[in-house]
Amino acid sequence: MFHVATPEDILEGRITDVYFQRTLKILKDHNLNPLVKAEFIAKTLPQGWPWAVFAGLEEVLYLLERVPVKVRALKEGTVFYPGEPVMEIEGHYQDFCIYETAVLGLICQATGVATKAARFKKLADGRLVVSFGARRMHPILAPMIERNAYIGGCDGVAVVKSGEIIGTDPMGTMPHALILCMGSTVEALKAYDKSMPEEVKRVALIDTFNDEKFEAINVAEALGERLFAVRLDTPSSRRGDFLKILQEVRWELDLRGHNHVKIFVSGGIKEEDVPVLNQVVDAYGIGTSISNAPVVDYSMDIVEVEGRAIAKRGKLSGSKALMLCPSCGNRKTIPFTEGPHQCDRCGEKMEDILTVVLDNGKRLVELPSPKDIRQFVLEQIEHLEVL
Repeated sequence: MFHVATPEDILEGRITDVYFQRTLKILKDHNLNPLVKAEFIAKTLPQGWPWAVFAGLEEVLYLLERVPVKVRALKEGTVFYPGEPVMEIEGHYQDFCIYETAVLGLICQATGVATKAARFKKLADGRLVVSFGARRMHPILAPMIERNAYIGGCDGVAVVKSGEIIGTDPMGTMPHALILCMGSTVEALKAYDKSMPEEVKRVALIDTFNDEKFEAINVAEALGERLFAVRLDTPSSRRGDFLKILQEVRWELDLRGHNHVKIFVSGGIKEEDVPVLNQVVDAYGIGTSISNAPVVDYSMDIVEVEGRAIAKRGKLSGSKALMLCPSCGNRKTIPFTEGPHQCDRCGEKMEDILTVVLDNGKRLVELPSPKDIRQFVLEQIEHLEVL
């Protein structure tokens, strides 16, 4: 058996910390079921990130649409900053207290993956970025991880099921296993070319047997114009100066008229590698750095009970609005009760970007496609800095 929860376990509230179960029993025993508002905020972001990409909302709504609560939230894919509210649940506490564990889990990991993908896409400066990290996580999580990698900015994903969920064809290259089974990189490439449909790009893996420079020449001469790219997945123990190796490969390909052949790299690529490699690289396969992205440490805290602003120490009480100026981009968190607000920079009317998405368990918005969310993210991060 797989050691995982079923969807029914989550929907029925069995994926909950036991103290929520006990709290629910106590409240029922004492006939207490206050109307509360609970907000979700990340006071800080991991690794000094200046911003993050809100993700996981679609799954939260799937969970809570069976529960008589109201949810206000940012649009999925919205860029936010530390200390800004991203979501609020309003309802009688007995109705949703056992879902806190699951709701936090749905957005904490999704936001981390989406943000890491957005950072890589930004650093790649227009170059192709593909999610290759599903094999580093439990397979039941692969579609979730790759969906969030995609909406964060990755151009493609590798896993078949992920592609089905996202609505895109999965991307991949030749594996080392094929080359080892056939005993030759060139023969494996020829077999790949013969068996694969035309729409599958021919990307030759060139670090299995021989020096990458000479193998690049071999595959380029074997396939000619049909070769789309060469991929280097060279392990760090054999890399030496990886940039120098890539520059050699590019030089030798260009010298022989194979300027059309792109260079694709993968294997332990980290954020700090990308700006250095961009001078030679055309495409990146990013694995563990995205799939094992640090989670964003949201907390869920009650900020209002029966209409009275109240919160634990260290938290700001009361329901809040996250105001955004559509003209200059100025942002401000204010008490929800303040209503309309003018921008103190340009004077334009600001808009609350926390909107009602669920009311009494009924979804009020049509959820955007992963493709549309991805485009929304890319538009927002275009002028943002990664550091």
